[in-house]
Amino acid sequence: MSPSTNHAVSSHRIVINGASGAIGQALAKSYARAGVTLILQGRQRALLQTLASDCQAAGAHTEIIELDLSDVPAVRQWGASVANQGVDLLIVNAGKNIHVDDTTLRETEPDSDQLLAINLLSAIALVQSVLPAMQAKSQGQIALVSSLAAWRGLPTTPSYSASKAGLKAYGESLRTALADTGIKVNVVLPGYVKSAMCDDMPGPKPFLWTPERAARVIARGLAANHGRITFPFWLSLGTHALASLPDGMASWFLR
Repeated sequence: MSPSTNHAVSSHRIVINGASGAIGQALAKSYARAGVTLILQGRQRALLQTLASDCQAAGAHTEIIELDLSDVPAVRQWGASVANQGVDLLIVNAGKNIHVDDTTLRETEPDSDQLLAINLLSAIALVQSVLPAMQAKSQGQIALVSSLAAWRGLPTTPSYSASKAGLKAYGESLRTALADTGIKVNVVLPGYVKSAMCDDMPGPKPFLWTPERAARVIARGLAANHGRITFPFWLSLGTHALASLPDGMASWFLR
Protein backbone atom coordinates (compact mmCIF):
# COMPACT_ATOMS: atom_id res chain seq x y z
CA MET A 1 0.00 0.00 0.00
CA SER A 2 1.47 3.35 -1.02
CA PRO A 3 1.81 6.26 1.44
CA SER A 4 -0.80 8.27 -0.45
CA THR A 5 -3.29 5.41 -0.27
CA ASN A 6 -3.05 5.31 3.53
CA HIS A 7 -4.79 8.68 3.75
CA ALA A 8 -8.07 7.04 2.70
CA VAL A 9 -8.27 4.64 5.63
CA SER A 10 -10.66 6.69 7.79
CA SER A 11 -12.76 8.01 4.87
CA HIS A 12 -15.03 5.30 3.51
CA ARG A 13 -17.36 7.41 1.34
CA ILE A 14 -15.58 10.17 -0.55
CA VAL A 15 -17.30 12.62 -2.89
CA ILE A 16 -15.10 14.44 -5.40
CA ASN A 17 -16.66 17.00 -7.70
CA GLY A 18 -14.58 18.09 -10.65
CA ALA A 19 -13.24 14.53 -10.72
CA SER A 20 -12.63 14.70 -14.47
CA GLY A 21 -10.07 17.50 -13.95
CA ALA A 22 -6.37 16.84 -13.48
CA ILE A 23 -6.29 17.27 -9.69
CA GLY A 24 -9.63 15.48 -9.29
CA GLN A 25 -8.38 12.43 -11.18
CA ALA A 26 -5.16 12.31 -9.19
CA LEU A 27 -7.03 12.63 -5.89
CA ALA A 28 -9.47 9.85 -6.83
CA LYS A 29 -6.60 7.51 -7.64
CA SER A 30 -4.75 8.42 -4.44
CA TYR A 31 -7.79 7.48 -2.33
CA ALA A 32 -8.78 4.36 -4.28
CA ARG A 33 -8.51 1.21 -2.16
CA ALA A 34 -10.63 -1.67 -0.92
CA GLY A 35 -13.42 -0.54 1.41
CA VAL A 36 -13.65 2.97 -0.07
CA THR A 37 -16.55 4.25 -2.16
CA LEU A 38 -15.69 7.11 -4.52
CA ILE A 39 -18.53 9.25 -5.84
CA LEU A 40 -17.02 11.01 -8.85
CA GLN A 41 -18.71 13.99 -10.51
CA GLY A 42 -17.49 15.52 -13.74
CA ARG A 43 -18.42 16.76 -17.19
CA GLN A 44 -16.82 14.11 -19.38
CA ARG A 45 -18.49 10.70 -19.07
CA ALA A 46 -15.87 8.77 -21.06
CA LEU A 47 -13.09 10.16 -18.89
CA LEU A 48 -15.09 9.45 -15.71
CA GLN A 49 -15.67 5.88 -16.82
CA THR A 50 -11.95 5.36 -17.41
CA LEU A 51 -11.15 6.92 -14.03
CA ALA A 52 -13.75 4.73 -12.33
CA SER A 53 -12.22 1.63 -13.92
CA ASP A 54 -8.76 2.60 -12.67
CA CYS A 55 -10.10 3.16 -9.15
CA GLN A 56 -12.01 -0.14 -9.23
CA ALA A 57 -8.81 -1.92 -10.22
CA ALA A 58 -7.29 -0.55 -7.01
CA GLY A 59 -10.18 -2.07 -5.05
CA ALA A 60 -12.54 0.90 -4.64
CA HIS A 61 -16.25 0.94 -5.35
CA THR A 62 -17.16 3.84 -7.64
CA GLU A 63 -20.18 5.85 -8.68
CA ILE A 64 -20.05 8.46 -11.44
CA ILE A 65 -22.37 11.34 -12.25
CA GLU A 66 -22.48 13.93 -14.99
CA LEU A 67 -23.87 17.22 -13.72
CA ASP A 68 -23.91 20.81 -14.95
CA LEU A 69 -22.46 22.69 -11.99
CA SER A 70 -23.78 25.99 -13.31
CA ASP A 71 -27.26 24.64 -12.44
CA VAL A 72 -27.06 25.45 -8.73
CA PRO A 73 -30.49 23.98 -7.74
CA ALA A 74 -29.51 20.69 -9.44
CA VAL A 75 -26.23 20.67 -7.50
CA ARG A 76 -28.12 21.23 -4.26
CA GLN A 77 -30.47 18.36 -5.07
CA TRP A 78 -27.58 16.03 -5.91
CA GLY A 79 -25.75 17.00 -2.73
CA ALA A 80 -28.76 16.14 -0.60
CA SER A 81 -29.04 12.79 -2.39
CA VAL A 82 -25.45 11.75 -1.70
CA ALA A 83 -25.68 13.09 1.85
CA ASN A 84 -28.57 10.72 2.54
CA GLN A 85 -26.21 7.81 1.79
CA GLY A 86 -23.49 9.27 4.02
CA VAL A 87 -20.38 11.29 3.17
CA ASP A 88 -17.15 11.00 5.16
CA LEU A 89 -15.07 13.33 2.97
CA LEU A 90 -16.34 15.91 0.50
CA ILE A 91 -13.72 17.40 -1.83
CA VAL A 92 -15.09 20.46 -3.63
CA ASN A 93 -12.65 20.63 -6.49
CA ALA A 94 -14.49 21.69 -9.66
CA GLY A 95 -13.37 24.89 -11.30
CA LYS A 96 -13.57 26.99 -14.45
CA ASN A 97 -11.23 29.75 -15.57
CA ILE A 98 -11.56 32.59 -18.06
CA HIS A 99 -9.33 35.56 -18.76
CA VAL A 100 -9.69 39.10 -20.03
CA ASP A 101 -9.65 39.88 -23.72
CA ASP A 102 -6.29 41.33 -24.72
CA THR A 103 -7.96 44.19 -26.60
CA THR A 104 -10.90 45.18 -24.40
CA LEU A 105 -9.36 44.08 -21.07
CA ARG A 106 -12.80 42.72 -20.19
CA GLU A 107 -14.44 39.36 -19.57
CA THR A 108 -17.82 38.58 -21.14
CA GLU A 109 -20.86 38.50 -18.85
CA PRO A 110 -22.06 34.98 -19.75
CA ASP A 111 -18.61 33.55 -19.08
CA SER A 112 -18.27 35.38 -15.76
CA ASP A 113 -21.76 34.32 -14.67
CA GLN A 114 -21.02 30.68 -15.45
CA LEU A 115 -17.64 30.81 -13.74
CA LEU A 116 -19.07 32.27 -10.54
CA ALA A 117 -21.87 29.68 -10.54
CA ILE A 118 -19.42 26.79 -10.93
CA ASN A 119 -16.53 28.00 -8.75
CA LEU A 120 -18.45 29.60 -5.90
CA LEU A 121 -22.25 29.30 -5.88
CA SER A 122 -22.43 25.58 -6.64
CA ALA A 123 -19.55 24.93 -4.22
CA ILE A 124 -21.45 26.61 -1.38
CA ALA A 125 -24.68 24.86 -2.40
CA LEU A 126 -22.95 21.46 -2.32
CA VAL A 127 -21.47 22.08 1.11
CA GLN A 128 -24.77 23.33 2.50
CA SER A 129 -26.62 20.28 1.20
CA VAL A 130 -24.13 17.81 2.69
CA LEU A 131 -23.46 19.60 5.97
CA PRO A 132 -26.71 18.74 7.84
CA ALA A 133 -26.05 15.00 7.54
CA MET A 134 -22.50 15.48 8.83
CA GLN A 135 -23.80 17.57 11.72
CA ALA A 136 -26.30 14.84 12.60
CA LYS A 137 -23.37 12.41 13.02
CA SER A 138 -20.97 15.01 14.46
CA GLN A 139 -18.30 13.91 12.02
CA GLY A 140 -17.09 14.47 8.48
CA GLN A 141 -14.58 16.47 6.50
CA ILE A 142 -14.99 19.11 3.81
CA ALA A 143 -12.12 20.24 1.58
CA LEU A 144 -12.54 23.33 -0.58
CA VAL A 145 -10.05 23.71 -3.42
CA SER A 146 -9.38 27.42 -3.85
CA SER A 147 -6.21 28.89 -5.40
CA LEU A 148 -3.18 30.98 -4.53
CA ALA A 149 -4.92 33.63 -6.66
CA ALA A 150 -7.22 34.06 -3.65
CA TRP A 151 -4.46 35.97 -1.83
CA ARG A 152 -4.16 38.73 -4.44
CA GLY A 153 -6.27 38.96 -7.60
CA LEU A 154 -4.45 38.40 -10.89
CA PRO A 155 -5.04 41.10 -13.53
CA THR A 156 -5.63 38.59 -16.33
CA THR A 157 -8.22 36.53 -14.42
CA PRO A 158 -10.37 38.83 -12.26
CA SER A 159 -13.51 36.66 -12.08
CA TYR A 160 -11.50 33.53 -11.33
CA SER A 161 -9.53 35.33 -8.62
CA ALA A 162 -12.73 36.69 -7.10
CA SER A 163 -14.39 33.27 -7.04
CA LYS A 164 -11.39 31.62 -5.39
CA ALA A 165 -11.06 34.43 -2.83
CA GLY A 166 -14.73 33.92 -1.99
CA LEU A 167 -14.25 30.18 -1.61
CA LYS A 168 -11.20 30.71 0.62
CA ALA A 169 -13.12 33.09 2.89
CA TYR A 170 -16.12 30.76 2.99
CA GLY A 171 -14.01 27.76 3.96
CA GLU A 172 -12.06 29.63 6.62
CA SER A 173 -15.28 30.97 8.12
CA LEU A 174 -16.84 27.51 8.12
CA ARG A 175 -13.78 25.92 9.72
CA THR A 176 -14.01 28.32 12.66
CA ALA A 177 -17.77 27.97 12.97
CA LEU A 178 -17.61 24.15 13.01
CA ALA A 179 -14.43 23.81 15.07
CA ASP A 180 -16.14 22.18 18.05
CA THR A 181 -18.64 20.03 16.15
CA GLY A 182 -16.43 17.15 15.00
CA ILE A 183 -16.52 18.37 11.39
CA LYS A 184 -13.23 19.33 9.76
CA VAL A 185 -13.02 22.01 7.08
CA ASN A 186 -9.88 22.59 5.03
CA VAL A 187 -9.00 25.12 2.35
CA VAL A 188 -6.60 24.05 -0.39
CA LEU A 189 -4.66 26.79 -2.18
CA PRO A 190 -2.70 25.32 -5.09
CA GLY A 191 -0.35 27.15 -7.37
CA TYR A 192 0.05 26.10 -10.99
CA VAL A 193 -0.78 22.44 -11.58
CA LYS A 194 -0.38 20.90 -15.04
CA SER A 195 -3.85 20.65 -16.62
CA ALA A 196 -5.83 21.76 -19.64
CA MET A 197 -7.20 24.68 -17.64
CA CYS A 198 -3.73 25.72 -16.56
CA ASP A 199 -2.44 25.44 -20.14
CA ASP A 200 -5.18 27.83 -21.30
CA MET A 201 -4.21 30.51 -18.82
CA PRO A 202 -2.08 33.36 -20.19
CA GLY A 203 1.30 34.27 -18.78
CA PRO A 204 4.16 32.36 -17.15
CA LYS A 205 3.48 29.45 -14.80
CA PRO A 206 6.33 29.29 -12.29
CA PHE A 207 6.85 26.25 -10.05
CA LEU A 208 4.49 24.11 -12.13
CA TRP A 209 3.53 20.86 -10.34
CA THR A 210 2.17 17.58 -11.63
CA PRO A 211 -1.37 16.62 -10.54
CA GLU A 212 0.02 13.56 -8.76
CA ARG A 213 2.36 15.65 -6.63
CA ALA A 214 -0.47 18.04 -5.80
CA ALA A 215 -2.75 15.14 -4.81
CA ARG A 216 -0.13 13.71 -2.45
CA VAL A 217 0.29 17.02 -0.66
CA ILE A 218 -3.46 17.59 -0.46
CA ALA A 219 -4.10 14.10 0.94
CA ARG A 220 -1.39 14.54 3.57
CA GLY A 221 -2.74 17.95 4.54
CA LEU A 222 -6.29 16.63 4.87
CA ALA A 223 -5.11 13.69 6.97
CA ALA A 224 -3.34 16.15 9.29
CA ASN A 225 -6.38 18.49 9.25
CA HIS A 226 -4.38 21.53 8.20
CA GLY A 227 -6.63 24.57 7.92
CA ARG A 228 -4.79 25.80 4.84
CA ILE A 229 -2.99 23.48 2.46
CA THR A 230 -0.83 25.67 0.25
CA PHE A 231 1.78 24.83 -2.38
CA PRO A 232 4.34 25.23 -3.80
CA PHE A 233 6.17 26.89 -0.92
CA TRP A 234 7.90 29.76 -2.73
CA LEU A 235 4.90 30.74 -4.84
CA SER A 236 2.68 30.49 -1.77
CA LEU A 237 5.05 32.72 0.16
CA GLY A 238 5.15 35.22 -2.70
CA THR A 239 1.39 35.48 -3.18
CA HIS A 240 0.82 35.79 0.55
CA ALA A 241 3.41 38.58 0.66
CA LEU A 242 1.69 40.35 -2.24
CA ALA A 243 -1.52 40.48 -0.19
CA SER A 244 0.39 42.24 2.60
CA LEU A 245 2.04 44.89 0.41
CA PRO A 246 0.59 48.35 -0.29
CA ASP A 247 -1.61 48.16 -3.38
CA GLY A 248 0.68 50.25 -5.59
CA MET A 249 3.67 48.04 -4.86
CA ALA A 250 1.68 44.82 -5.31
CA SER A 251 0.32 46.07 -8.66
CA TRP A 252 3.84 46.97 -9.79
CA PHE A 253 5.06 43.45 -9.04
CA LEU A 254 2.11 41.87 -10.87
CA ARG A 255 2.63 44.03 -13.96
